[in-house]
Amino acid sequence: MTTAPLSSRQEANMQRLFAMPFADLYPLYVTKVTKKNRTETELRSVISWLTGFDDREIDSCISSGQSLTEFFAGAHLNPQVVLITGSVCGVKVQEVANPLMRSIRYMDKLVDELAQGHDLSKILR
Repeated sequence: MTTAPLSSRQEANMQRLFAMPFADLYPLYVTKVTKKNRTETELRSVISWLTGFDDREIDSCISSGQSLTEFFAGAHLNPQVVLITGSVCGVKVQEVANPLMRSIRYMDKLVDELAQGHDLSKILR
């Protein structure tokens, strides 16, 4: 797969996202899913499935203020992530070249599926 090089603005935006604390993103996910009558417990199940983190580790990631780079560096992605397909913000997750950005997009896609009312058993492939 060949992709066009990123502009300096796109690269700067991506680096800003990578530096974002997981603690800043997590409440946005909670709000997104709870507005759609899903639970934080279900959200944590999705994050745990993706990353291998248990509730205690997720809490530690939130309280430590670690960046998304650090968050995913400590994660053990589920081997089934290759089954996650579709688009987030108009970009197909399976075609994202940067591994960290792809991991973030995987998480976004799973949270979107949860908020859209998909069965948890289907989300967790």
